[in-house]
This record gives sequence, structure tokens and C-alpha cells, in this order.
Amino acid sequence: MAEGVVPGDIAALSFEDALAELEKIVSSLEEGSAKLEDAISAYERGTQLKQHCESKLKAARERVEKITLGPGGEVRTENAEFK
Repeated sequence: MAEGVVPGDIAALSFEDALAELEKIVSSLEEGSAKLEDAISAYERGTQLKQHCESKLKAARERVEKITLGPGGEVRTENAEFK
């Protein structure tokens, strides 16, 4: 799998579902009871899930708008600035 490419089954997940699966993977890796090959596969999937979650958060951040008052007191929106 090319770096930066998220498999279709992961791309179809909501942020919440991807995060829940990532948390399960982290928990199982922390236990250390998996066979080496299984742990490597889980780590790779976890990396893809993390990338997917980051992408979802970035997209959400870009959609957030900041509500402001204009000079005449009118309400308007503008893109929020994140640092």
C-alpha cells in the first residue's frame, strides 16, 4: 500500500468509528499478547486509521466558521483561523 493512501474500508468509516477501532488496536498492542505478524498488521492499520482521523479533523476544521459582528452590527461569518 502506498504511503498516504487510506484503504477504502477505512475511508468509509466515520471519525468516531475509526477512532474507536484505533483505540482497540492501541489497547491490544499495549497488552503485548499478539503474535509479531499480527502486531505489525495491527500497527499498520492503526497508522492508516490515525491518518484517516487526522484527515477528518482537518476537513471539519476547514468547515468551521467564526461568527462576527460587522461594523454596522450585522452578523456575518468568516472562516475561522487555526494556528
